[in-house]
Amino acid sequence: MTTIELTRKIFIRLRKVKLLVVLVGIVGAGLLYFYAKKQPVIYTSRASVFPLTGGSDNSGASSLLSSITGLSDVPKSFSQEASINIVELATSRNTREAVAMERLPQFGNKYIARLLIESANKYKSFFGKDIKIPTNDSDLAAVGGNMLKATINAKINKNGILELNFSNPEYDLLTPVSNVLIDKISQFYKDLKIKKAKVDYDFTVRKMDSLQGVLNEYDKRAIHMANTTLFTNPEKIEFTIPKENLIADKERVLRQRDASANNKEEALWRLQKVTPIIETLDKPEPPFDITAPSALIYAFVGFIIGCILCAVLFVADIIYQYINTEINDAVFGENPAPAAPSKEVEATTTL
Repeated sequence: MTTIELTRKIFIRLRKVKLLVVLVGIVGAGLLYFYAKKQPVIYTSRASVFPLTGGSDNSGASSLLSSITGLSDVPKSFSQEASINIVELATSRNTREAVAMERLPQFGNKYIARLLIESANKYKSFFGKDIKIPTNDSDLAAVGGNMLKATINAKINKNGILELNFSNPEYDLLTPVSNVLIDKISQFYKDLKIKKAKVDYDFTVRKMDSLQGVLNEYDKRAIHMANTTLFTNPEKIEFTIPKENLIADKERVLRQRDASANNKEEALWRLQKVTPIIETLDKPEPPFDITAPSALIYAFVGFIIGCILCAVLFVADIIYQYINTEINDAVFGENPAPAAPSKEVEATTTL
């Protein structure tokens, strides 16, 4: 069988069953159309967050963010070096599990993890399995945090602003869960700021105590030198050993103590003025972005796939005969005489 004969046979066979091929394609289009309609609509909330590093508290906030991110100079937005830490914080396991274990009063005071599991079971596919709700808190936090991993997206835009996205088919869950996520990130920075300010304050206090101890030691040495080196001559004139070096050292330590006192006041002021280091610009509120499969595209793809499968099924025997003949010719070297043209080929030739 030559290639031309094969093509003619396939063409004749498909012409006879063309209505059936189209019918199967329509059935495939309908199946994928209804499948697309059954898919849940995914809503996505967007929130923009920026650091409060400007204003009059440049020294405190800037030094704090520098210590957090390891940068020497931080602008009024998250730089590219700092963005890695911020993004990792937003998507870290600890943050996700902390969010999952928060309760939402508007949903019967249920855990967010439980609400996510119920949502996943509600919108699961036909062949999907239900997710069992764990009975203990540790397992519930692990499951909820793992589900949040695929629904939370954090990135830094070109302006250095942190963008947080949360996706879920439950429309009412988007705003409260996004707010909890932002609060957790803000609380993290607030705790770091408190810790940093307390460490600075404790350090200045210890330094002042140490410098005061040095001053007391200098005073004791001065008194001891005055008591042990006083002598008189025959003219009844009193003399003492000069203490210029001791006085100079004491003045140097006094200046250091005064500087430490100023640092102590600054550290105390920062400790008293602790506020969250980030603030929300665009709140995660409606309207939300909507992602849904296009039923028309699914129907078109279903029609094409149905037609192709049906056509392949009807010409499979012709293709099999052609392949079998080619294999026999290649293996056994058989060159049989050309077979008489079939009725299908004759009909095609007549046409």
